[in-house]
Amino acid sequence: MKKRTLYLLLALLLIVGSISGCSSNKSPVEQNPEEVTESIEITDDFGKVITLEKPAEKIVSLAPSHTEILFAIGAGEKVVGVTTADDYPEEVKSIEKVGGFDGWNLEMILALEPDLVLNYGQGNEEDNKRLEEAGIVVASFMPETIEEVFTTIEKIGVLTGCSEKANEVVADMKSERDEIVAKVKDLGTKRVFYEVYNDPLMTAGPGSFIDELINLAGGENIAKDADSPYPQYDVEKLIEKNPEVYLIPNDSTTTLETLKARPGFENIDAIKNSQVYFLDANIVSRPGPRIIQGLTEIAKAIHPEIN
Repeated sequence: MKKRTLYLLLALLLIVGSISGCSSNKSPVEQNPEEVTESIEITDDFGKVITLEKPAEKIVSLAPSHTEILFAIGAGEKVVGVTTADDYPEEVKSIEKVGGFDGWNLEMILALEPDLVLNYGQGNEEDNKRLEEAGIVVASFMPETIEEVFTTIEKIGVLTGCSEKANEVVADMKSERDEIVAKVKDLGTKRVFYEVYNDPLMTAGPGSFIDELINLAGGENIAKDADSPYPQYDVEKLIEKNPEVYLIPNDSTTTLETLKARPGFENIDAIKNSQVYFLDANIVSRPGPRIIQGLTEIAKAIHPEIN
């Protein structure tokens, strides 16, 4: 009976180990003792060296894009706090909300007792200091290109003990990106405008994710010469540059009919030819694992023939 009980316990342990998203493939017996005790170290986007004695087990994510990364690499069960802006995946809706971009409930974060907090950008200096004084590690990431998104995913994978899955996610994203770029390579470029806001008219300029996605998708961003990533844009200049494709986030109050009713817009090729596309703003602007899905949607808008 004792042997039978022992075998059952061992079988149970193997099953539990096999379903853990970020656990090692090695059993504790097979692992080198140095691998178990070796600390984790990465450098965040602001030059700060981040050290953990072991992979993070309780994480507060202060950006929807970071949350999406955590779930994509198999660390979703470790997330104990998110922002009020988090809406993907579905599981985040039941996770504790610790505030929004207008400020965080620091007391709530401390009460959750995370061992890792992920900032988007450097975060508030005083908040960071208080968290660190409580023994909580704060890491800050702010990827501004697709390549930097890949690096962020890999680094968060290291911090959570999910490197293998993180590397798989990045490899898949790179493969999908390259496939889209290859499809549009010989199709020529089209003039594209992305409307961020309509009053005043704002667009996505150089340095924005939208600009990079438009270029990769076989388009030419007519705002490529703007002086900031999200500038106001002159309506007369828009009409003069005459985009062939007009992109709008789907959370905008703008509709095709209201767009057509704007003075002078009837002279824009994209409007005349109904080449107006409403895109999921979260997908095309969040620097996370769905950014390649955003590239696909923009590529299909610019070159419908690849559908």
